[in-house]
Amino acid sequence: MAIQQADKLLKKHKDLHCAKVLKAIGLQRTGKQDEAFSLAQEVAALEPTDDNSLQALTILYREMHRPELVTKLYEAAVKKVPSSEEYHSHLFMAYARVGEYKKMQQAGMALYKIVPKNPYYFWSVMSLVMQSISARDEKLSQTMFLPLAERMVEKMVKEDKIEAEAEVQLYYMILERLAKYQEALYLVRGKLGEKLTSELQSRENKCMTMYKKLNKWLECNALSRKLLLKNPDDWQFYLSYFDSLFHLIDEEWIPPAEGHQSQEGKVDYSLEQAVKFVEERILNEESKGSRQLRGPYLAKLELIKRLRCRGMNDEHKLGEPEDLMFNYFQKFGDKPCCYTDLRVFVDLLSPDHHTKFVNRILETVPLSASAEDDLALPSDTKALQRHLCVMQLSRLLGLQHNMDWNLKLLLIRELKARYRHGLVFGKSCLKTELQLSDNYCLHAVHMVLDIWNETGEEWPLWQCLCLLEEGLTHSPSNAQFKLLLIRIYCLLGAFEPVVDLYSSLDAKHVQHDTIGYLLTRYAKSLGQYAAASQSCNFTLRFFHSNQKDTSEYIIQAYKYGAFEKIPEFIAFRNRLNNSLHFAQVRVERMLLDLLLEANISTSLEENIKSMNLNPEEDDIPWNELRDNRDLTILLNWDPKERQLSEEHKRLSMEEETGWLLIRSLTLRLVGSLSMLSHTVEPKNSEKTTENGVSSGIDTMRLLLRKLEAAMESGKQFIERNIEYPFLGPPPTPMAGAFSSGSCQCQVSCFNLVSNIYDMDVNGLEVTSEVQERIGNSFKSLLEQLKDLFRKCKGELIDLKDNQCKTSPVIIENLVFFVETICIVLWVSDYCGKILRPFKSNLQKKKKKKKETNTTMPPVFTSYQEYVMGLQTLLSEVLDHIKRLEVTLTTLKLEELSLEDTVLSEEEKKLSKIVQGRVLGSYQRSLQEIGELLKKRLDTVKNLKI
Repeated sequence: MAIQQADKLLKKHKDLHCAKVLKAIGLQRTGKQDEAFSLAQEVAALEPTDDNSLQALTILYREMHRPELVTKLYEAAVKKVPSSEEYHSHLFMAYARVGEYKKMQQAGMALYKIVPKNPYYFWSVMSLVMQSISARDEKLSQTMFLPLAERMVEKMVKEDKIEAEAEVQLYYMILERLAKYQEALYLVRGKLGEKLTSELQSRENKCMTMYKKLNKWLECNALSRKLLLKNPDDWQFYLSYFDSLFHLIDEEWIPPAEGHQSQEGKVDYSLEQAVKFVEERILNEESKGSRQLRGPYLAKLELIKRLRCRGMNDEHKLGEPEDLMFNYFQKFGDKPCCYTDLRVFVDLLSPDHHTKFVNRILETVPLSASAEDDLALPSDTKALQRHLCVMQLSRLLGLQHNMDWNLKLLLIRELKARYRHGLVFGKSCLKTELQLSDNYCLHAVHMVLDIWNETGEEWPLWQCLCLLEEGLTHSPSNAQFKLLLIRIYCLLGAFEPVVDLYSSLDAKHVQHDTIGYLLTRYAKSLGQYAAASQSCNFTLRFFHSNQKDTSEYIIQAYKYGAFEKIPEFIAFRNRLNNSLHFAQVRVERMLLDLLLEANISTSLEENIKSMNLNPEEDDIPWNELRDNRDLTILLNWDPKERQLSEEHKRLSMEEETGWLLIRSLTLRLVGSLSMLSHTVEPKNSEKTTENGVSSGIDTMRLLLRKLEAAMESGKQFIERNIEYPFLGPPPTPMAGAFSSGSCQCQVSCFNLVSNIYDMDVNGLEVTSEVQERIGNSFKSLLEQLKDLFRKCKGELIDLKDNQCKTSPVIIENLVFFVETICIVLWVSDYCGKILRPFKSNLQKKKKKKKETNTTMPPVFTSYQEYVMGLQTLLSEVLDHIKRLEVTLTTLKLEELSLEDTVLSEEEKKLSKIVQGRVLGSYQRSLQEIGELLKKRLDTVKNLKI
């Protein structure tokens, strides 16, 4: 409709620029990018100066992701209308979108000369700062850009033209980057520092930072002390207070006999003074009665912790840690933050006193039982919260992990009972609110997972699913329930329920990077190709919009003078561009597109071309890759030694990077195959080089060597048998890819290409050895595929003695088989294109010479047998998938036997729902795998020669 209206307008007014651009926007949004671009360029070549045309072209170029063209538009406009403040301003912002900092500096100064306003001048100054940040040469940054920026600001200071807080902030930033900390301190403490009012305690925080940089521990201590007197609950100032205190103790500082100790006020330079100071803060809180602050009580524990770290024997002056923690629990145990507060200090407790401490705080929790044998339950929400805190601390101290089997089962029953009882306190809760007793349910799940970890049996996983699904019915917005359900469903090989669970999390913006791995890791691995495609698209949309969105944030920061945020936005954009997850999803998305479409709907060459994939270029920033995954998103009350460690995180990153390298090289090898695919007739070596095809085979051979090296590194990593905590990162599919033989088979495939190419270049007559190698490769490849298929056999669900045993590895291996067979078929297609003209030429020669006894080279027979073998194998795999589907359809799962637990009617109902979801997901996976294999089987007939 918009295009039609624009056409009507253009019939009347042929030279109406804006109408042409609006038509181009319509064409762009209907997918006609080339037409839209040529129409836009036609208008841009006329260098319009009317605001409507310029704004419309700006919108169009942004939608095309071509912000660099906007700069050319406004450069032309500024030349034609040099006195326009608006056009100069738009030009500056256009440069900001593409990060042209030098041009931004020049545009800012040009704007200031036309309209001498402070913001424009400081835009130019900030552009200098950005040049220093982006400069690769640190010396250039420190000796040219920053000093120039400093001189520009000093000029305004001397002329008394500083007007806004943003200008002072920028001056402070420049001085800090130049390491002129003393000058920065004078600035903050001086008259200009009075303008720093937008943030609470902005001046004090900046002073504190500078004192630390200058090692002025006296002032740091005095300022911290002064601020704590005003706000005894500000934790950052306690940390600064203790840091400075111990520096003064180490320096053995003694106050002067006369004069002030510090310009900031009184200084505490001894342990006795610090103890007295903290005690006074606690006494002030005690006198309040209700609404006491937590800071002073935690400060005492922090001081003991630091004394222990330093090996000082003065902690007795502060009291016993156990008593202090007991008192803290008594005061704040009914607050959800009590556990997280005390968790930091549990190391102060002696291991011998763990049980005593837990029993001691448990005795203070008001619980009551209706009968002698009944469970003692809380009567209000405060008591419930106190008991929850006790249970969490008990787990943190390792008491629950040391229990025997029966005690664990009893505790699980108790936690379930407490969870269900606690629901009475949340009857009035909205759907968006969490139930107060949700953590009991979560705790029970963690206990059941302990049993699964120890026994390796599967029934605990089913019980976890039932418990979490029950929790979700009462607390539909509980993200922890959903995240754990996602992990456990994926562990059982069921991806279908995960899609809705992840969608209901309603992940926003950067969360697609931090938690997106939970979804994208399993989608394709579990055979759900449609869901995998959708999740990859969704994730990539976020990453691609990041570039555009961040540019807008930067522009807004310039407009409103939030200069200190601009480097943060740039760093944020770079961090997302270098995201490990982004690189992984990009590679997997391209491989997935090839699996689903290459040589089915369109040719492999067309697919590679549409992806703009250049096998010779590696566009992954390996040295700058950032692991942005949130690996601690799942709540965890385990002891420190069982939690995810920094070493685990490092190893997970190493594994992810290794797997990404293998996948990236595989993708590029497939891309290099398309570079060879246009070869349709035998050639001599001269013609080969002339056509540039030799570079294609050289690229493939180089990539193949790299892939073999990457696989060797991957195997060595897998042999280390590293296990991450279940509540930590999921492992990559690398171990499965090696154990199934998929990776090895793919390498054999690409080696075959190299041999076929040699035969193509040198001809049949002189390549008998190569032909023999090719024949052996065909046989070997077929055997490897059969071996991979053997690992796909078995039953997905096995019922024995009322126990349900799943084998999700069958689905994973089928997915590996599908990917491998696709690569095999692409390579086979290339082989067919090479062999077909050879056979045709031989037959023509045979007819000319009228020879009847001429034998065909054995390579043709080997190839025909190989293609027939592929056809037979694919048919067998499809029959196997059909058998699995029939078995699942006829299977009626019974209620699970959960060891000693007796299922209630509600639990039986949930159990059936959970099993139905797993069963349905298996069926969906088999259906999608089967459909893709059928399409691939149809392409085998095109391979015959």
